Amino acid sequence: METHMARGRSRLRKMVLNYLRWLRGAEAGGSSPAAVQARFTFLRLRFNAMLSQFDIFAEALVQRTEHDNGVRLSGLDVLAADALRVSGSTFEAPPVICYLARGHGAAIRRARTRLPGGGDSPVAIIRIPRERMIGSGIASSLVHEVGHQAAALLDLIGSLRPLLQALQRKGGPEQMAWTIWERCISEIIADFWAVAKVGVSATTGLIGVVSLPRAFVFRINLDDPHPFPWARVRLSAAMGRALYPHPQWARIERMWDAFYPLAGLDAERRRIIDLLLGTMPTFVALLAQHRPRTLSGRTLSEALEIEQRQPSRLQLLFQTWGGSPKQMRDASPSLVFAVIGQANADGRISPEQESRLLTDLLTYWALRGTLDVSAYCSEQLRPRARITQPTTISVSQQNKERITI
Repeated sequence: METHMARGRSRLRKMVLNYLRWLRGAEAGGSSPAAVQARFTFLRLRFNAMLSQFDIFAEALVQRTEHDNGVRLSGLDVLAADALRVSGSTFEAPPVICYLARGHGAAIRRARTRLPGGGDSPVAIIRIPRERMIGSGIASSLVHEVGHQAAALLDLIGSLRPLLQALQRKGGPEQMAWTIWERCISEIIADFWAVAKVGVSATTGLIGVVSLPRAFVFRINLDDPHPFPWARVRLSAAMGRALYPHPQWARIERMWDAFYPLAGLDAERRRIIDLLLGTMPTFVALLAQHRPRTLSGRTLSEALEIEQRQPSRLQLLFQTWGGSPKQMRDASPSLVFAVIGQANADGRISPEQESRLLTDLLTYWALRGTLDVSAYCSEQLRPRARITQPTTISVSQQNKERITI
């Protein structure tokens, strides 16, 4: 971000100096006021575009200096980068930066998308609601947004949409269901990514986000890219059941249905819900078994290595690690969040223990990530000294051990 902004400032400064030079020259003296004003207006628009770009990056940069928040955000950066990795993928993953903001939901400005005034964003920027910075539920929001970036890199929307449109063309009573799934496919892929990466905590975290007054939970808006909340939670549980078979998904569905019973809904809403529930198993299977060209013949399930996050394995890892952060530090951060989320769903960890554990881990990952970057930068700047003769270095003065480089 710093490099991108520095280049932009340099270009803008040259434009300003060129304009001033032109303004003082003979050419400007022979130009009409309208021509002078036109060039000035364009320059001012470029200046305002630079300010807009600064505002986009400012919160992510400034919050790095906040006590506690800066460290936790750096740890979340490491989690986001890990959640974006796909085994055997050929895409070049961009840097991912997190920041906190007011509001109910998370959001992402994807890398390599156009910025105000031109140019592409050099990083993916994820906005995290402050209210989500409690417990393992943070991973649900964060990895969902990472899923949007992954979907763009793998062109998942472009490869899935024609399949869903073909199902719509078959007609019949299920046509409306396939139309809804196709319109919401962007958000659905992101939810699928979250479930695949962090397991049951993706669904329980989603419940924490969309637990709203009943009128909002059942509000069906076909212009909204998100499935309406009631169906979205049921779809998340269906994804979990398909990827990670376990009785917990039926338990979550019963709990959600008890929170928001279907009794009392009008006939049209009930009809739409029945259509969505009827097509849900086929739709989830289509997602799990999808083979986009970008994955070289592998399905989404295979690429995301779901065998590593089966509930039984997560439970075994939590038991083996004994709730100790020292045992968790060297594991994949997204796997660690999946383990802790499973322990939370099983009632094997208290909210206080979960909070302390995640704070310790985020701090460690932040430190490790900072040291890794510092070491890389130091290596790039270090002059390459050529060693022509063996050099001996004393290792221990006490026993006169020596090594030869």
